[in-house]
Amino acid sequence: MQYHGGLYRALNPVYARTPLSGQGAALYGGRFNPKGMPALYTSLSIMTALKEANQVGRLQPTTLVSYQAAIESVFDGRDGFALADQGFSLADLPSNSWRDRAKAEGEAPTQILARRLVKAGYHGLMVPSFAAGATAADLNLVLWQWSDRPPTLLELIDDEGRLVTQNADGR
Repeated sequence: MQYHGGLYRALNPVYARTPLSGQGAALYGGRFNPKGMPALYTSLSIMTALKEANQVGRLQPTTLVSYQAAIESVFDGRDGFALADQGFSLADLPSNSWRDRAKAEGEAPTQILARRLVKAGYHGLMVPSFAAGATAADLNLVLWQWSDRPPTLLELIDDEGRLVTQNADGR
């Protein structure tokens, strides 16, 4: 599938100057990216982004950023048949044991799925939000490839230059 439209991220303000880097995910790994693989975890709505960013404890200071995207090759992780073709089911994705599995086995099954999808040419993965309070309408798009041009266009919306963004290396 393709995705064309707006996306949102609620960032820790410490990382607000690098909203396009994906380096935090690469450093620590995430549900859908193993350590070493950059990823941007984005949401299709502002409220979903806030739910995702504040899953533990009380709401903490957050910088909300928005993007305009045109991503040509997105795997639909809501499609049970497509997941079955990859050896997964819809029930495999929300497992909270992914961190423990990554520690014990080197990579969690969902991280292995991500590698497999990247190798198959997908730029991202559309999945439901697994954050507390999420409904079927809460969707995330995890990006593994993004750039300033098609087929992986991701444009940060900052018309007034409020973020004074830096490159991933701090310049």
